[in-house]
Amino acid sequence: MQQDTLPDSVIHNSRVLPATPGQVFAAFENPDKLAIWWGPAGFTNTFATFEFIPDGNWIFTMHAPNGADFANESVFREIVRDSRIVLEHTVVPWFRLTVTLTPEGQGTLLTWDQEFENPEMAERMRPLAATANEQVLDRLQALLVEN
Repeated sequence: MQQDTLPDSVIHNSRVLPATPGQVFAAFENPDKLAIWWGPAGFTNTFATFEFIPDGNWIFTMHAPNGADFANESVFREIVRDSRIVLEHTVVPWFRLTVTLTPEGQGTLLTWDQEFENPEMAERMRPLAATANEQVLDRLQALLVEN
């Protein structure tokens, strides 16, 4: 789906990754792998709770390179093995993240749609989130290439 066909409340990123949908899905469901690539460049993560099941909680802290910590809480709303993950970030800023995995050639087309509560919040977050999401996908791609 192209950004121009999505609601104004959605920030869209996509990438063809050099791995199968199963390999990409494994990078989400394995907390040790997820902690390596989740977040913008230079960030690290500490997971307190990681329940990768529908309605499971994910509570973690992202640590910025400058020493700042960012508390995060999410709930996994939908998990379809090798094809779809939906989570709600339940603290400010609220958003619903929908990740879809579609086989494409020898790889996987990953779409990353981050829907905020309204278009105004999406516009406020867009300068940061669009770039940060690309950095997240860079880190995911690097992990997949290494493995």
